[in-house]
Amino acid sequence: MTVFALLRVSPITEDDITTDVAAAIDALEDYNVTYETTPMATTLEADDVHELFAACAAAHEAVDRAHVQTLVQVDDKREVEMTASDKVDAVEGELGRDARSQREE
Repeated sequence: MTVFALLRVSPITEDDITTDVAAAIDALEDYNVTYETTPMATTLEADDVHELFAACAAAHEAVDRAHVQTLVQVDDKREVEMTASDKVDAVEGELGRDARSQREE
């Protein structure tokens, strides 16, 4: 089984949240999950849904603020073995190119 999640931990504050986001990401290291952080959210991949939810809870709890909102969206592939990179590869195969803009930065 492969389970994926989109995780966004958002401290509600006027202050800079960089340290808070880093704490949430660092908390994932204690769990058997693979993750990648983007500017908007973190994607996670695990073999076990319980491990995935435990990792998400730990990320939420790692943020030491009075008000924290956490969004978790789960894609639970119970009968299909597929990795996150397999999903991206399928889209890129359909596009015939990388699934990112071709503009220079």
